[in-house]
Amino acid sequence: MTIRSDEIIAVLRREIENFSTELKTVEAGVVMQVGDGVAKVHGLPRAMAGDLVEFANGVKGYVLNLEEDCVGCLILGSDEGIHEGDLVKDTEQILSVPVGKALLGRVVDSIGQPIDGEGPILPECYRPIEASSPNIMQREPVCEPLQTGIQAIDALIPIGRGQRELIIGDRQTGKTTIAIDTIINQKNTGVICIYVAIGQKMSTITQIVEILRSHKALEHTIIVAAGASEPAPLQFIAPFTGCTMGEYFRDKGQHVLCVYDDLSKHAVAYRQVSLLLRRPPGREAYPADIFYLHARLLERAAKLAKVLNGGSLTALPIIETQAGDASAYIPTNVISITDGQIVLESALFNAGVRPAINAGLSVSRVGGNAQVKGMKKVAGPLRLDLAQFRELAAFSQFSKDLDRATQEQLARGERLVELLKQPQHSPMAVEEQIITIFASTKGFTDSLKKEEVSRFKKFLLKYLHQKHPEVMRNFSKNPDLTPEVEQNFSVLIKEFFEEVYLLQYHPEVYHAEKERREAKAAIEATEAKEAAAKKKRE
Repeated sequence: MTIRSDEIIAVLRREIENFSTELKTVEAGVVMQVGDGVAKVHGLPRAMAGDLVEFANGVKGYVLNLEEDCVGCLILGSDEGIHEGDLVKDTEQILSVPVGKALLGRVVDSIGQPIDGEGPILPECYRPIEASSPNIMQREPVCEPLQTGIQAIDALIPIGRGQRELIIGDRQTGKTTIAIDTIINQKNTGVICIYVAIGQKMSTITQIVEILRSHKALEHTIIVAAGASEPAPLQFIAPFTGCTMGEYFRDKGQHVLCVYDDLSKHAVAYRQVSLLLRRPPGREAYPADIFYLHARLLERAAKLAKVLNGGSLTALPIIETQAGDASAYIPTNVISITDGQIVLESALFNAGVRPAINAGLSVSRVGGNAQVKGMKKVAGPLRLDLAQFRELAAFSQFSKDLDRATQEQLARGERLVELLKQPQHSPMAVEEQIITIFASTKGFTDSLKKEEVSRFKKFLLKYLHQKHPEVMRNFSKNPDLTPEVEQNFSVLIKEFFEEVYLLQYHPEVYHAEKERREAKAAIEATEAKEAAAKKKRE
């Protein structure tokens, strides 16, 4: 390979033409105090809240406090190598993170840098992490369902696209599992998912990545990880980073699901940096603006109007309670901001009810607006039966002498609780949920032992998919329980129960029932023959 002199001359000429001797002044300050992820900087009179500053060792800082003679900065990285007296440069930029399709399937840190070892990310653009939420004229009512694939939630506590639904419960009650199952269920629906892990162990985050990868759900997901070993400033900005990445897709007309796991640790991280910056403490030592912190984050979730492409950002914040106390400071704050809550209980979890959802305390303030027609139809009787069961179960503890109707109501309630149990990472299609709830509320599971309900549900769906695929295909396209569809499903479920399920698992009942039917048919035939003979004689 030869070096051509004309190429060298052309490059030199271009560099000389572009060379500029113009001086640029940069505002700088001096570090007065540093430690625990924050720094106080003297100088920088023109710095504004949210500005990005650069320390002498290249680490960036985020301006949070503005005082008379100094500014308080959060150090976005390690504070090692930053010393008192070091110069701090104002970059005259605000903290922005990369956004775009290149982030899908990747694990990034709180400032959007990849940490999964799969090479650099080439973003489509950068966006500031703080943005104003859509105003009232830019929003639309929440009316499209966001299917979680979890029967208990889709039937009783439906979530709509653009809603903010809180998941609240003690530790180890299945909060993260609900969020992960919801992400898995968005596969092939076009919904982009963002999972923000705040203050979690890196081993836990690694497990979540592997679960999503094994279910082929990582392709439509961005994971923002601010682990327990990360400094508090990085944990503080993580949810805003995730929300900003989601807003990029929302503004393009796509639907986004954003999970914040969890906001309890986020509040603790904010309390830490606020106290270090000498902000006045309030209740439980949290700063006075802790409510505003979560409100401005969660208010960015919205269903946009058609003129703004009609995209949506759905938020699933998670809050961890202590000993089931939902009346603590942070839980009550977030409950009052969100559009409903899914309450998980340790007692239910330990009793084997998984997901451990307390249907009485859980609520969705969007309600049936976020359900398909068929689900809305079966959810009403299901909710009523479960409410009656809860009342009777509490009452029956004090009395053993129960009438027949009460015993039947209790038996049906127990079977409905069994029906709503679901293994983790196995979401159900909405048409399957409707059919199984329909079968239970119509009494097909009443004669079964409660341990058999999950087996009945599994084999019923398998039978319908194998023997009547056309019916299932048509119902999945239009999941509406019209009288004709109800009649058709009643016939098919009865046929399955009497001809398949009983024969395989209760042959003695099947043969006894068959003999009873044959005897009944013989009696009816004899009666008909006698009636015909009598008519002939007359």
